[in-house]
Amino acid sequence: MRSSNSSPEASKTSGYKNISVKCRFCNSENIVKKGFRQTENRGKIQRYICKKCGKSFCHDDGFYRMRNNENIITMAIDMYLSSLSSRKMRNQLKRHTITKISHVSILDWVRKYILKIQRFINTLKPKLSGRYYMDETAIVRDMRKDWFWCCVDWGTRFISATHYSLFRDKVNCVKFLENLVRHGIPKYIKTDSAHWYNNPIKDIFGFEVEHRKNNVRKTGKHNVRIETVFSKLKDRVKVFRGLKSLSSAPILMNGLIIQHNFIEAHTTTGKIPCELASLNLDLGENRWLGMIKFSAR
Repeated sequence: MRSSNSSPEASKTSGYKNISVKCRFCNSENIVKKGFRQTENRGKIQRYICKKCGKSFCHDDGFYRMRNNENIITMAIDMYLSSLSSRKMRNQLKRHTITKISHVSILDWVRKYILKIQRFINTLKPKLSGRYYMDETAIVRDMRKDWFWCCVDWGTRFISATHYSLFRDKVNCVKFLENLVRHGIPKYIKTDSAHWYNNPIKDIFGFEVEHRKNNVRKTGKHNVRIETVFSKLKDRVKVFRGLKSLSSAPILMNGLIIQHNFIEAHTTTGKIPCELASLNLDLGENRWLGMIKFSAR
């Protein structure tokens, strides 16, 4: 684990290159270092002064005004989305660090940084194979079923589009497919035989895109490639102990997609999907920390 005294400047040499510091008030790059700000848990943080407007500030490296060490925060996010509940993560931190953190704080970190990183991810352009497998699955929230729509590009294993909805119908299918348009025209799309896929796929992508349908009742085979993704996601949803808030549920599901696409290596390919999609971001060993640093640019 990196020392708690690490500063934003130290991060520049560990995988987060070309991060320029600008004045928070006038956006000028005409700045100079001006001492440090001493914090309780994050050590010394470099302070700057702007020669243009004369104001003093600290660079926002993604953890501006956060009281806890960046490594503690990113470890909690990573472990929560990997396997541990917020309460178990709280207990782990209590046993192994001197900082007392509530499970509510851990959930706040998760939601805050998922939203922050998602805005950065939306600017990226992965190179995909165009072999799309899509389906929707039920997510239990507060004793009712919501629906999570998902599309995986099989060549890279990159999840290219998702949608969270209360209903499973053509309207939400259109919204789901509209999230996929930004990646261009696929080679083919494979779905089950659900009727809500037929017209929306033709309307959005036209007849030039092959729509492969798999009727389980006739073939006896499921759309295995997307089902393996759902199986992985649902194993982690169990950690959430039931999604309760409609405002939080889509955010947490997006967190699992970030974990799949940018953090963990795929068991079959041995590589992280974003790398297969030519998104070599140089995130460093602590990939959540790297994603947060990039999103703070």
